[in-house]
Amino acid sequence: MADRHEERPRGAAAPAADDGPVGGGSPGPVPGAPGTGPLDSGARVSPASRAPEAEEAAEEAGTPVEDMEAKIAELEDRWLRSAAELDNFRKRIARDAERIRTDERDRVVGEWLPIVDNLDLALRHARAADAAESAIIEGVRVVRDQAIGLLARLGFPRHDEVGVPFDPKTHEAMGTVENTEVPAGTVVETVRPGYGEGRHQLRPASVIVSTAPG
Repeated sequence: MADRHEERPRGAAAPAADDGPVGGGSPGPVPGAPGTGPLDSGARVSPASRAPEAEEAAEEAGTPVEDMEAKIAELEDRWLRSAAELDNFRKRIARDAERIRTDERDRVVGEWLPIVDNLDLALRHARAADAAESAIIEGVRVVRDQAIGLLARLGFPRHDEVGVPFDPKTHEAMGTVENTEVPAGTVVETVRPGYGEGRHQLRPASVIVSTAPG
């Protein structure tokens, strides 16, 4: 039997192909549509899932009150250190100033010693002078005594004692002499008085020391 072909009029459209399952029905899911695959980048995360991370970050950062207390403690420590350094600086300046004053006083007073020595020398030579000059001699003695008193008030007492044991801390031996009336090592004459004592000694006394005969 020969195949029969249904002839279509020229220009007629071909029948449409079936797009869905036989019998109709809804189309299948479209790939990439919302709700059909993994969450896209714009999806919101549940607050409950972020709570542990937020609490951990807050614990590490500390509360504002704790941060403020830590800052105050740091500032107090810096202030105490600065106050201690300032106090030490003031004490050091005071010590340096006192040392400078003492050194300058010693230097100035030392300049007076030759004047006092000359007054002593003048009185020594004036002992044989005429009685008419006794008033002048007495005037020189008064000036000399005033100078000695001033040195003593400044902390430099005069040392011209005789009959005392020789002390290398306060005496400078200028010579020796045999003497049977006093023990050996006794100061029998002061050639030049000394002034001051200890750390504030301007100069030792220049003396003659006794020795045993023989």
